[in-house]
Amino acid sequence: MEETRSVGLARALSKLGYCSRREAGELIAARRVRLNGSVPRNPETPVRIGRDQIEVDGRKVRAAEKVYWILNKPRGVVTTASDEEGRETVYDYLGQGRGWLAPVGRLDKASEGLLLLTNDSEWAARVLSPSSHIAKTYHVQIGTVADDLLLNALREGVREENDFLRVKRVRELRRGERNSWLEFVLTEGKNRQIRRMLEALGIEVLRLVRVAIGGLELGSLSKGGCRKLNAAERAAIEK
Repeated sequence: MEETRSVGLARALSKLGYCSRREAGELIAARRVRLNGSVPRNPETPVRIGRDQIEVDGRKVRAAEKVYWILNKPRGVVTTASDEEGRETVYDYLGQGRGWLAPVGRLDKASEGLLLLTNDSEWAARVLSPSSHIAKTYHVQIGTVADDLLLNALREGVREENDFLRVKRVRELRRGERNSWLEFVLTEGKNRQIRRMLEALGIEVLRLVRVAIGGLELGSLSKGGCRKLNAAERAAIEK
């Protein structure tokens, strides 16, 4: 893995798939990292990946095989590596021996559905970047029957505090006597965007499920189930 330019040491450890940049900073602060035989203290110390030698706890760090996972996140599970309150995390569903993986974006505790995880930080950044225009599709159950007034308000966008929140598309999927299921398609992906839009309009969210990212659909993957993506599935996300 050759680099033509230098990157910071913490970022280098992330690019190599060893750990997150935050975790790398902690390792560097704990003086567990050596660079070309010396112990740097600055996480921004320049590194030429493929040329400079990085060691953690005396072991040379080599580029990890890039891996890509899909998880059907259950409701009530947090998207974090550990939780101070002892709550179940998405990593409890991935098993042992998987190496370091980071979520590609997040789903809040009350949300469920398709979550991607990878050790390829550059790929994750592309998937998340608004400039990539990769659509994220959600099915949302609301605590009222949708009407044209609500759908048009969502299509026009909602101002929430100092933020303007927009969707690419929204439509009603089905309805019951007291609630509706809506399909939202987003390309912005701001924090809690759908919940914030609906809350601003006084609409209760009963369930929120991410069902697709780009051309990759959640499909029949069981709740809590996970597996590696193949090359065709990765390509479908960015198509």
